[in-house]
Amino acid sequence: MKETDVQWAGEMLAKLEEKVKAELGRLGDAIPYMPHDGKYTDVAQERGIDWWTNGFWGGLLWQLYSVTGEDVYRDAAVVQEKRLDEALYRFRDIHHDVGFMWLHTAVAHYKATGDEQAYYTGLHAATLLAGRFNTVGNYIVAWNDNKPGWVIIDSMMNIVLLYWASEQTKDPRFKTIAKKHADTVARYLVREDGSVGHIASFDPDTGEFLEQIGGQGYSASSAWSRGNAWAVYGFALSYKYTRNSYYLMLAKRVANYFIASVSRTGYIPRVDFQAPEEPKIYDTSAGLCAACGMMEIAKWVSREERQFYEASAVNIIRATEEKYANWNMDEDGIIGGATEAYHRPSTYEVPLIYSDYFFTEGLLRILGKEFPIW
Repeated sequence: MKETDVQWAGEMLAKLEEKVKAELGRLGDAIPYMPHDGKYTDVAQERGIDWWTNGFWGGLLWQLYSVTGEDVYRDAAVVQEKRLDEALYRFRDIHHDVGFMWLHTAVAHYKATGDEQAYYTGLHAATLLAGRFNTVGNYIVAWNDNKPGWVIIDSMMNIVLLYWASEQTKDPRFKTIAKKHADTVARYLVREDGSVGHIASFDPDTGEFLEQIGGQGYSASSAWSRGNAWAVYGFALSYKYTRNSYYLMLAKRVANYFIASVSRTGYIPRVDFQAPEEPKIYDTSAGLCAACGMMEIAKWVSREERQFYEASAVNIIRATEEKYANWNMDEDGIIGGATEAYHRPSTYEVPLIYSDYFFTEGLLRILGKEFPIW
């Protein structure tokens, strides 16, 4: 990593800490998602305690606690975790995103402090995720909504919870489910050119593959950029836990496609790499997530490849900060320019909490100080 990039990341981290503390002062125990008129509201009241992004603020706080040791971050993160207990116990709309929710809260809490109840909460969530495995089709069912045959690329990040559970319990069933699911996703959602589909549909009774579905991208055959980012990072993490070179090859294939695509747009990804040229819609969350995935890939490759993936990641992070960062301490949200979905105009290029999370993780990765949430 270049010394100039390390110095820059340190300067950005200092600004980020100042802004997060300002946001904490306004938030209390609310769970942030997307600010309205410059201020966060409580997304648990608006979209439910089981909303899929409800762990990212806690994850951001654990990242900062790990690098600073300041109790203000730990205490606020624990409050977030305890709020999510309701989602587990109520069990109303729990689905594949339990990884996003509890890796960043309970599991991070356990890793940081050894808290016993946090360990059992994380294991509870992992058990629920394992229970969604379709043994005929070898996949984890994504959402509920009467769609038991749907698999989505986002799941590649969530199965890390299963790898963790196997490590902790020495029970191979969790890891076996994660690997079988990853193999299914690889076969039916990752294309030869490195682009990735969002949703694969199967017959839940026979396991037969039916079709790819568009989801949050432009179309079924296009390349939703955040889906591609989930694949970059998710397959890199599957390699980390299994050392199966197939997963590293897939992570590199998708990363190379991603890098080639963003190099044409100033290192800020469009919402979908294969959408029409107009309108031009971008998604910073995709770039920042992919950048973290590229730096994970860099840990497992040769020196020459490492430099390529690290440089690409830094280009994305720095370009994103330069164009989209909001350092106004009186307004919530740090990184703007994120987009929920191509066909959802009300959320075009807005601040979203997971952009801020991946920006934070990216800075810490540049500094070599990231907390191992995944």
